[in-house]
Amino acid sequence: MVTRTVNEPTEQVAPPPGSPVRGLLAFVRNTWRGLVTMRTALMLLFLLAVGAMPGALLPQFPLNPPLAQQYIDDHGWWGQLLNRAQFFDVYGSVWFAAIYVLLFVSLVGCLLPRTVEYFRQATAKPVITPRNLARMPHHTASTVAAEPLAALDAAKRQLRGWRVVERAEPDGARSISAERGYLRETGNLIFHFAMLGLIVAFAIGKMYGYSGQSIVLAEGNQQSQWCNSGVLAYDSFTPGLRVDGTDLAPFCIRVNNFSSTFLSTAQADSFDAGLSYQDDPRNDPNTWQSYDLKVNSPLNIDGDKVYLAGNGYAPVFTVTYPNGQQRTNVIQWKPDDAVTYLSEGATKFDPPGITDPTELHKKQIAVTGLFAPTAVITNGVMTSSFPAPNNPGVAAQIYEGNLGSDSDEQSIFDIDQNMVDNGSLKLVAQANLSLGQQVTLPDGTKVRFDAVQRWVSLMITHDPTADYVLVFAVLLLLGLVTSLVIKRRRIWVRVTPAGDDDPAGRTVIDVGGLARTDQAGYGEEFTRLSARILDAVAGADRSTAGKDA
Repeated sequence: MVTRTVNEPTEQVAPPPGSPVRGLLAFVRNTWRGLVTMRTALMLLFLLAVGAMPGALLPQFPLNPPLAQQYIDDHGWWGQLLNRAQFFDVYGSVWFAAIYVLLFVSLVGCLLPRTVEYFRQATAKPVITPRNLARMPHHTASTVAAEPLAALDAAKRQLRGWRVVERAEPDGARSISAERGYLRETGNLIFHFAMLGLIVAFAIGKMYGYSGQSIVLAEGNQQSQWCNSGVLAYDSFTPGLRVDGTDLAPFCIRVNNFSSTFLSTAQADSFDAGLSYQDDPRNDPNTWQSYDLKVNSPLNIDGDKVYLAGNGYAPVFTVTYPNGQQRTNVIQWKPDDAVTYLSEGATKFDPPGITDPTELHKKQIAVTGLFAPTAVITNGVMTSSFPAPNNPGVAAQIYEGNLGSDSDEQSIFDIDQNMVDNGSLKLVAQANLSLGQQVTLPDGTKVRFDAVQRWVSLMITHDPTADYVLVFAVLLLLGLVTSLVIKRRRIWVRVTPAGDDDPAGRTVIDVGGLARTDQAGYGEEFTRLSARILDAVAGADRSTAGKDA
C-alpha cells in the first residue's frame, strides 16, 4: 500500500491587529497617502518659497564667502546658530534638498493618478440624464407640438462643440447628455506638469550649470584679455554639483574700452563696454568679433552668457628706486561708495633685482588709501564729489617691508594687517596726490601717481536648462489661465411625449444644467443656450405643424 502525501499551499496569515508590523505598514500607507495629495504639494511649494528667502536675505558662502563669514562674526551666537542650520548655503543645505525632493515626489505621486483618471474621463461618455431635471441648479421646460425625434434633433444641432450622447429611456422618453470644459482639467494638468518640469530643470541646472566673475582692465591690450580656460581664470567661481571646471566652453574676450555717463545728480545713466571675442580661439586665433556689452544686453557665446556686472577705477603708480630702476603697476581698486565711486585698494610692488626672500621682504612696497574720481579735499581729508574722473586724486598711504605675500589668504584690495601689527610692514609716507604728482620715501624711492584706467567686472553664467525653464514657465502660465478661464459644465435635454391625456400629441421639453465647479457665469450661459434650444424646438414645432396642414 502506497501512501501519498499532498502538500497543500500554506495560507498567508496577515499580521495580527496591534502588531508592530501592522502598525508600521499602516504608518507607511497613511504617510504616502498624505504625501501624494495636492494639499501637501502646495504646502511643500510654500515651504520651498519660504526656505529660499534666507538665500536672498543673507550672504551666501558660494557667492561671497568673506561677507558670509563677516556676518557670522558680527552676530555672535546668532550667526553661529544660522551657520549650523546651513542658512548661509541655503541651496546646498540638507533641509532645502529634502523639501525639494519631497515636493518632486508629491507632485509625481499626485499627478500620475490624476492623469490616468483624466484620460479615463476624457474617453468616457457623459453621465446619464438625471431622473428629475427640475432639481438641477439650472432648469427650464416647455411643451411643443413637434414630434419627439424632431425636437431632439433640433436641440442637438444647438449643442455643436459639446460632447453629446443620445439615449433612449424606459418610459419612452429620449434624452441628450452633453458635457463641455474638458480643457479645464487639461490646463490644470499642464500647470502642474510644467511646475514639475521647472523643478527638474532647476535641479539639472544646479548640477550642470556654473557661474563666475572676473575683473578685466578696459584698455584693449593683453591685460584686457580674458579666456574661459578653467577655474583659475575666474576671480570667483561657483560650479554645479557635476562641474569640475575641466570642460568649460573655450572662448576669449578682450575689453577694448569702457564708457559711463552720469546725471548731474551723480546717478548712473549708462554703462557700455566695447568687446572683441572669439568663439573658439583654437580654430582661428586671429579672428575677433565685436560686441557692445551693456547692463541688460548680455553676450551669448556657445551656451554661456557674459554680463556686465560692475565697473570701477584702477590707478596707475610708478615706483622709481634710488638706482633709477622703475616698476609700474596697475590693479583694480574697489568702490566703497556706489554713488561717488570713492574707492580703496592696494597696489603692491616687489623691488627689482632681489632674489633673496629675506631681502625681498624688507623692500616690498604697497600703495594703499583712497581713490577719488573727482577729488575734493576738506581739512586735509580727501573725498569724491562725482563718479566721473573729472579730477582724479589719491589719498595715499605707502608701506614698506614684508607684505606677507606668502600667505594663502592675501587680498588684492588691502594689506596684511598682521604684518603691520608685528612691525614687519611700516608706514613710511602719506600724501594726497593728483595726476602726475609724486612722493619721496626716506630712502629716496619715489612713488608717482601716473594715470587712471577703467576696469569691468564680467559675470559668466552657464545654464543648460535655461530654454527649458522658459518653455515650462510659458506652459505654466498657459495652463493656469486655461484652468481659470474654462468652466466644466453639463447640460441635459429630455423630450417626453405628453401622453394619452394630451389629445394634441404634444411633447414636453426639459432642459437642465449643472456646473462642475463653483464658478459664476454658467447661469447666464445656460439661459442663453436653453433659449436657443427652445427656439430651435419651436422652429421644429412650426415645421411639423406646416407638414400636418
